[in-house]
Amino acid sequence: MAASPVLQVAAGLVFRSGRLLIARRPEGTHLGGLWEFPGGKLEPGETWEDGLVRELQEELGIRVSVGRLLSEVIHAYPEKTVHLRFHVCTLLEGEPRPLGCAALEWVTREGLALHSFPAADVQVLAAAASAPEFDGETL
Repeated sequence: MAASPVLQVAAGLVFRSGRLLIARRPEGTHLGGLWEFPGGKLEPGETWEDGLVRELQEELGIRVSVGRLLSEVIHAYPEKTVHLRFHVCTLLEGEPRPLGCAALEWVTREGLALHSFPAADVQVLAAAASAPEFDGETL
């Protein structure tokens, strides 16, 4: 049996007023019902940054500027392997709406611990929680 290809997924950490935007995966999908940092799979030939801008526009109806790389993770789930890159993003335009997800929530640093995340995202929670953007700082 041939190994399945590694999916490249770009995820954004969008901060506003000391809170971080998270999205809940739709029920009935892979890892449905869990919370995640919004984003999605790259299309062929797409850069990480371009893919993230497109995904956040499609899924949340917002326009962002992609900033620094916070973390990079390769995680093997039983059914697929994902290579995720988590970038800090600046919200430029629009109010996030759950267009491609079940729900959205702006959480505090402490609020992150109250939500269940997929294993790949769990590896980034400590870095996200210590991000200076929670304190209104930018790098």
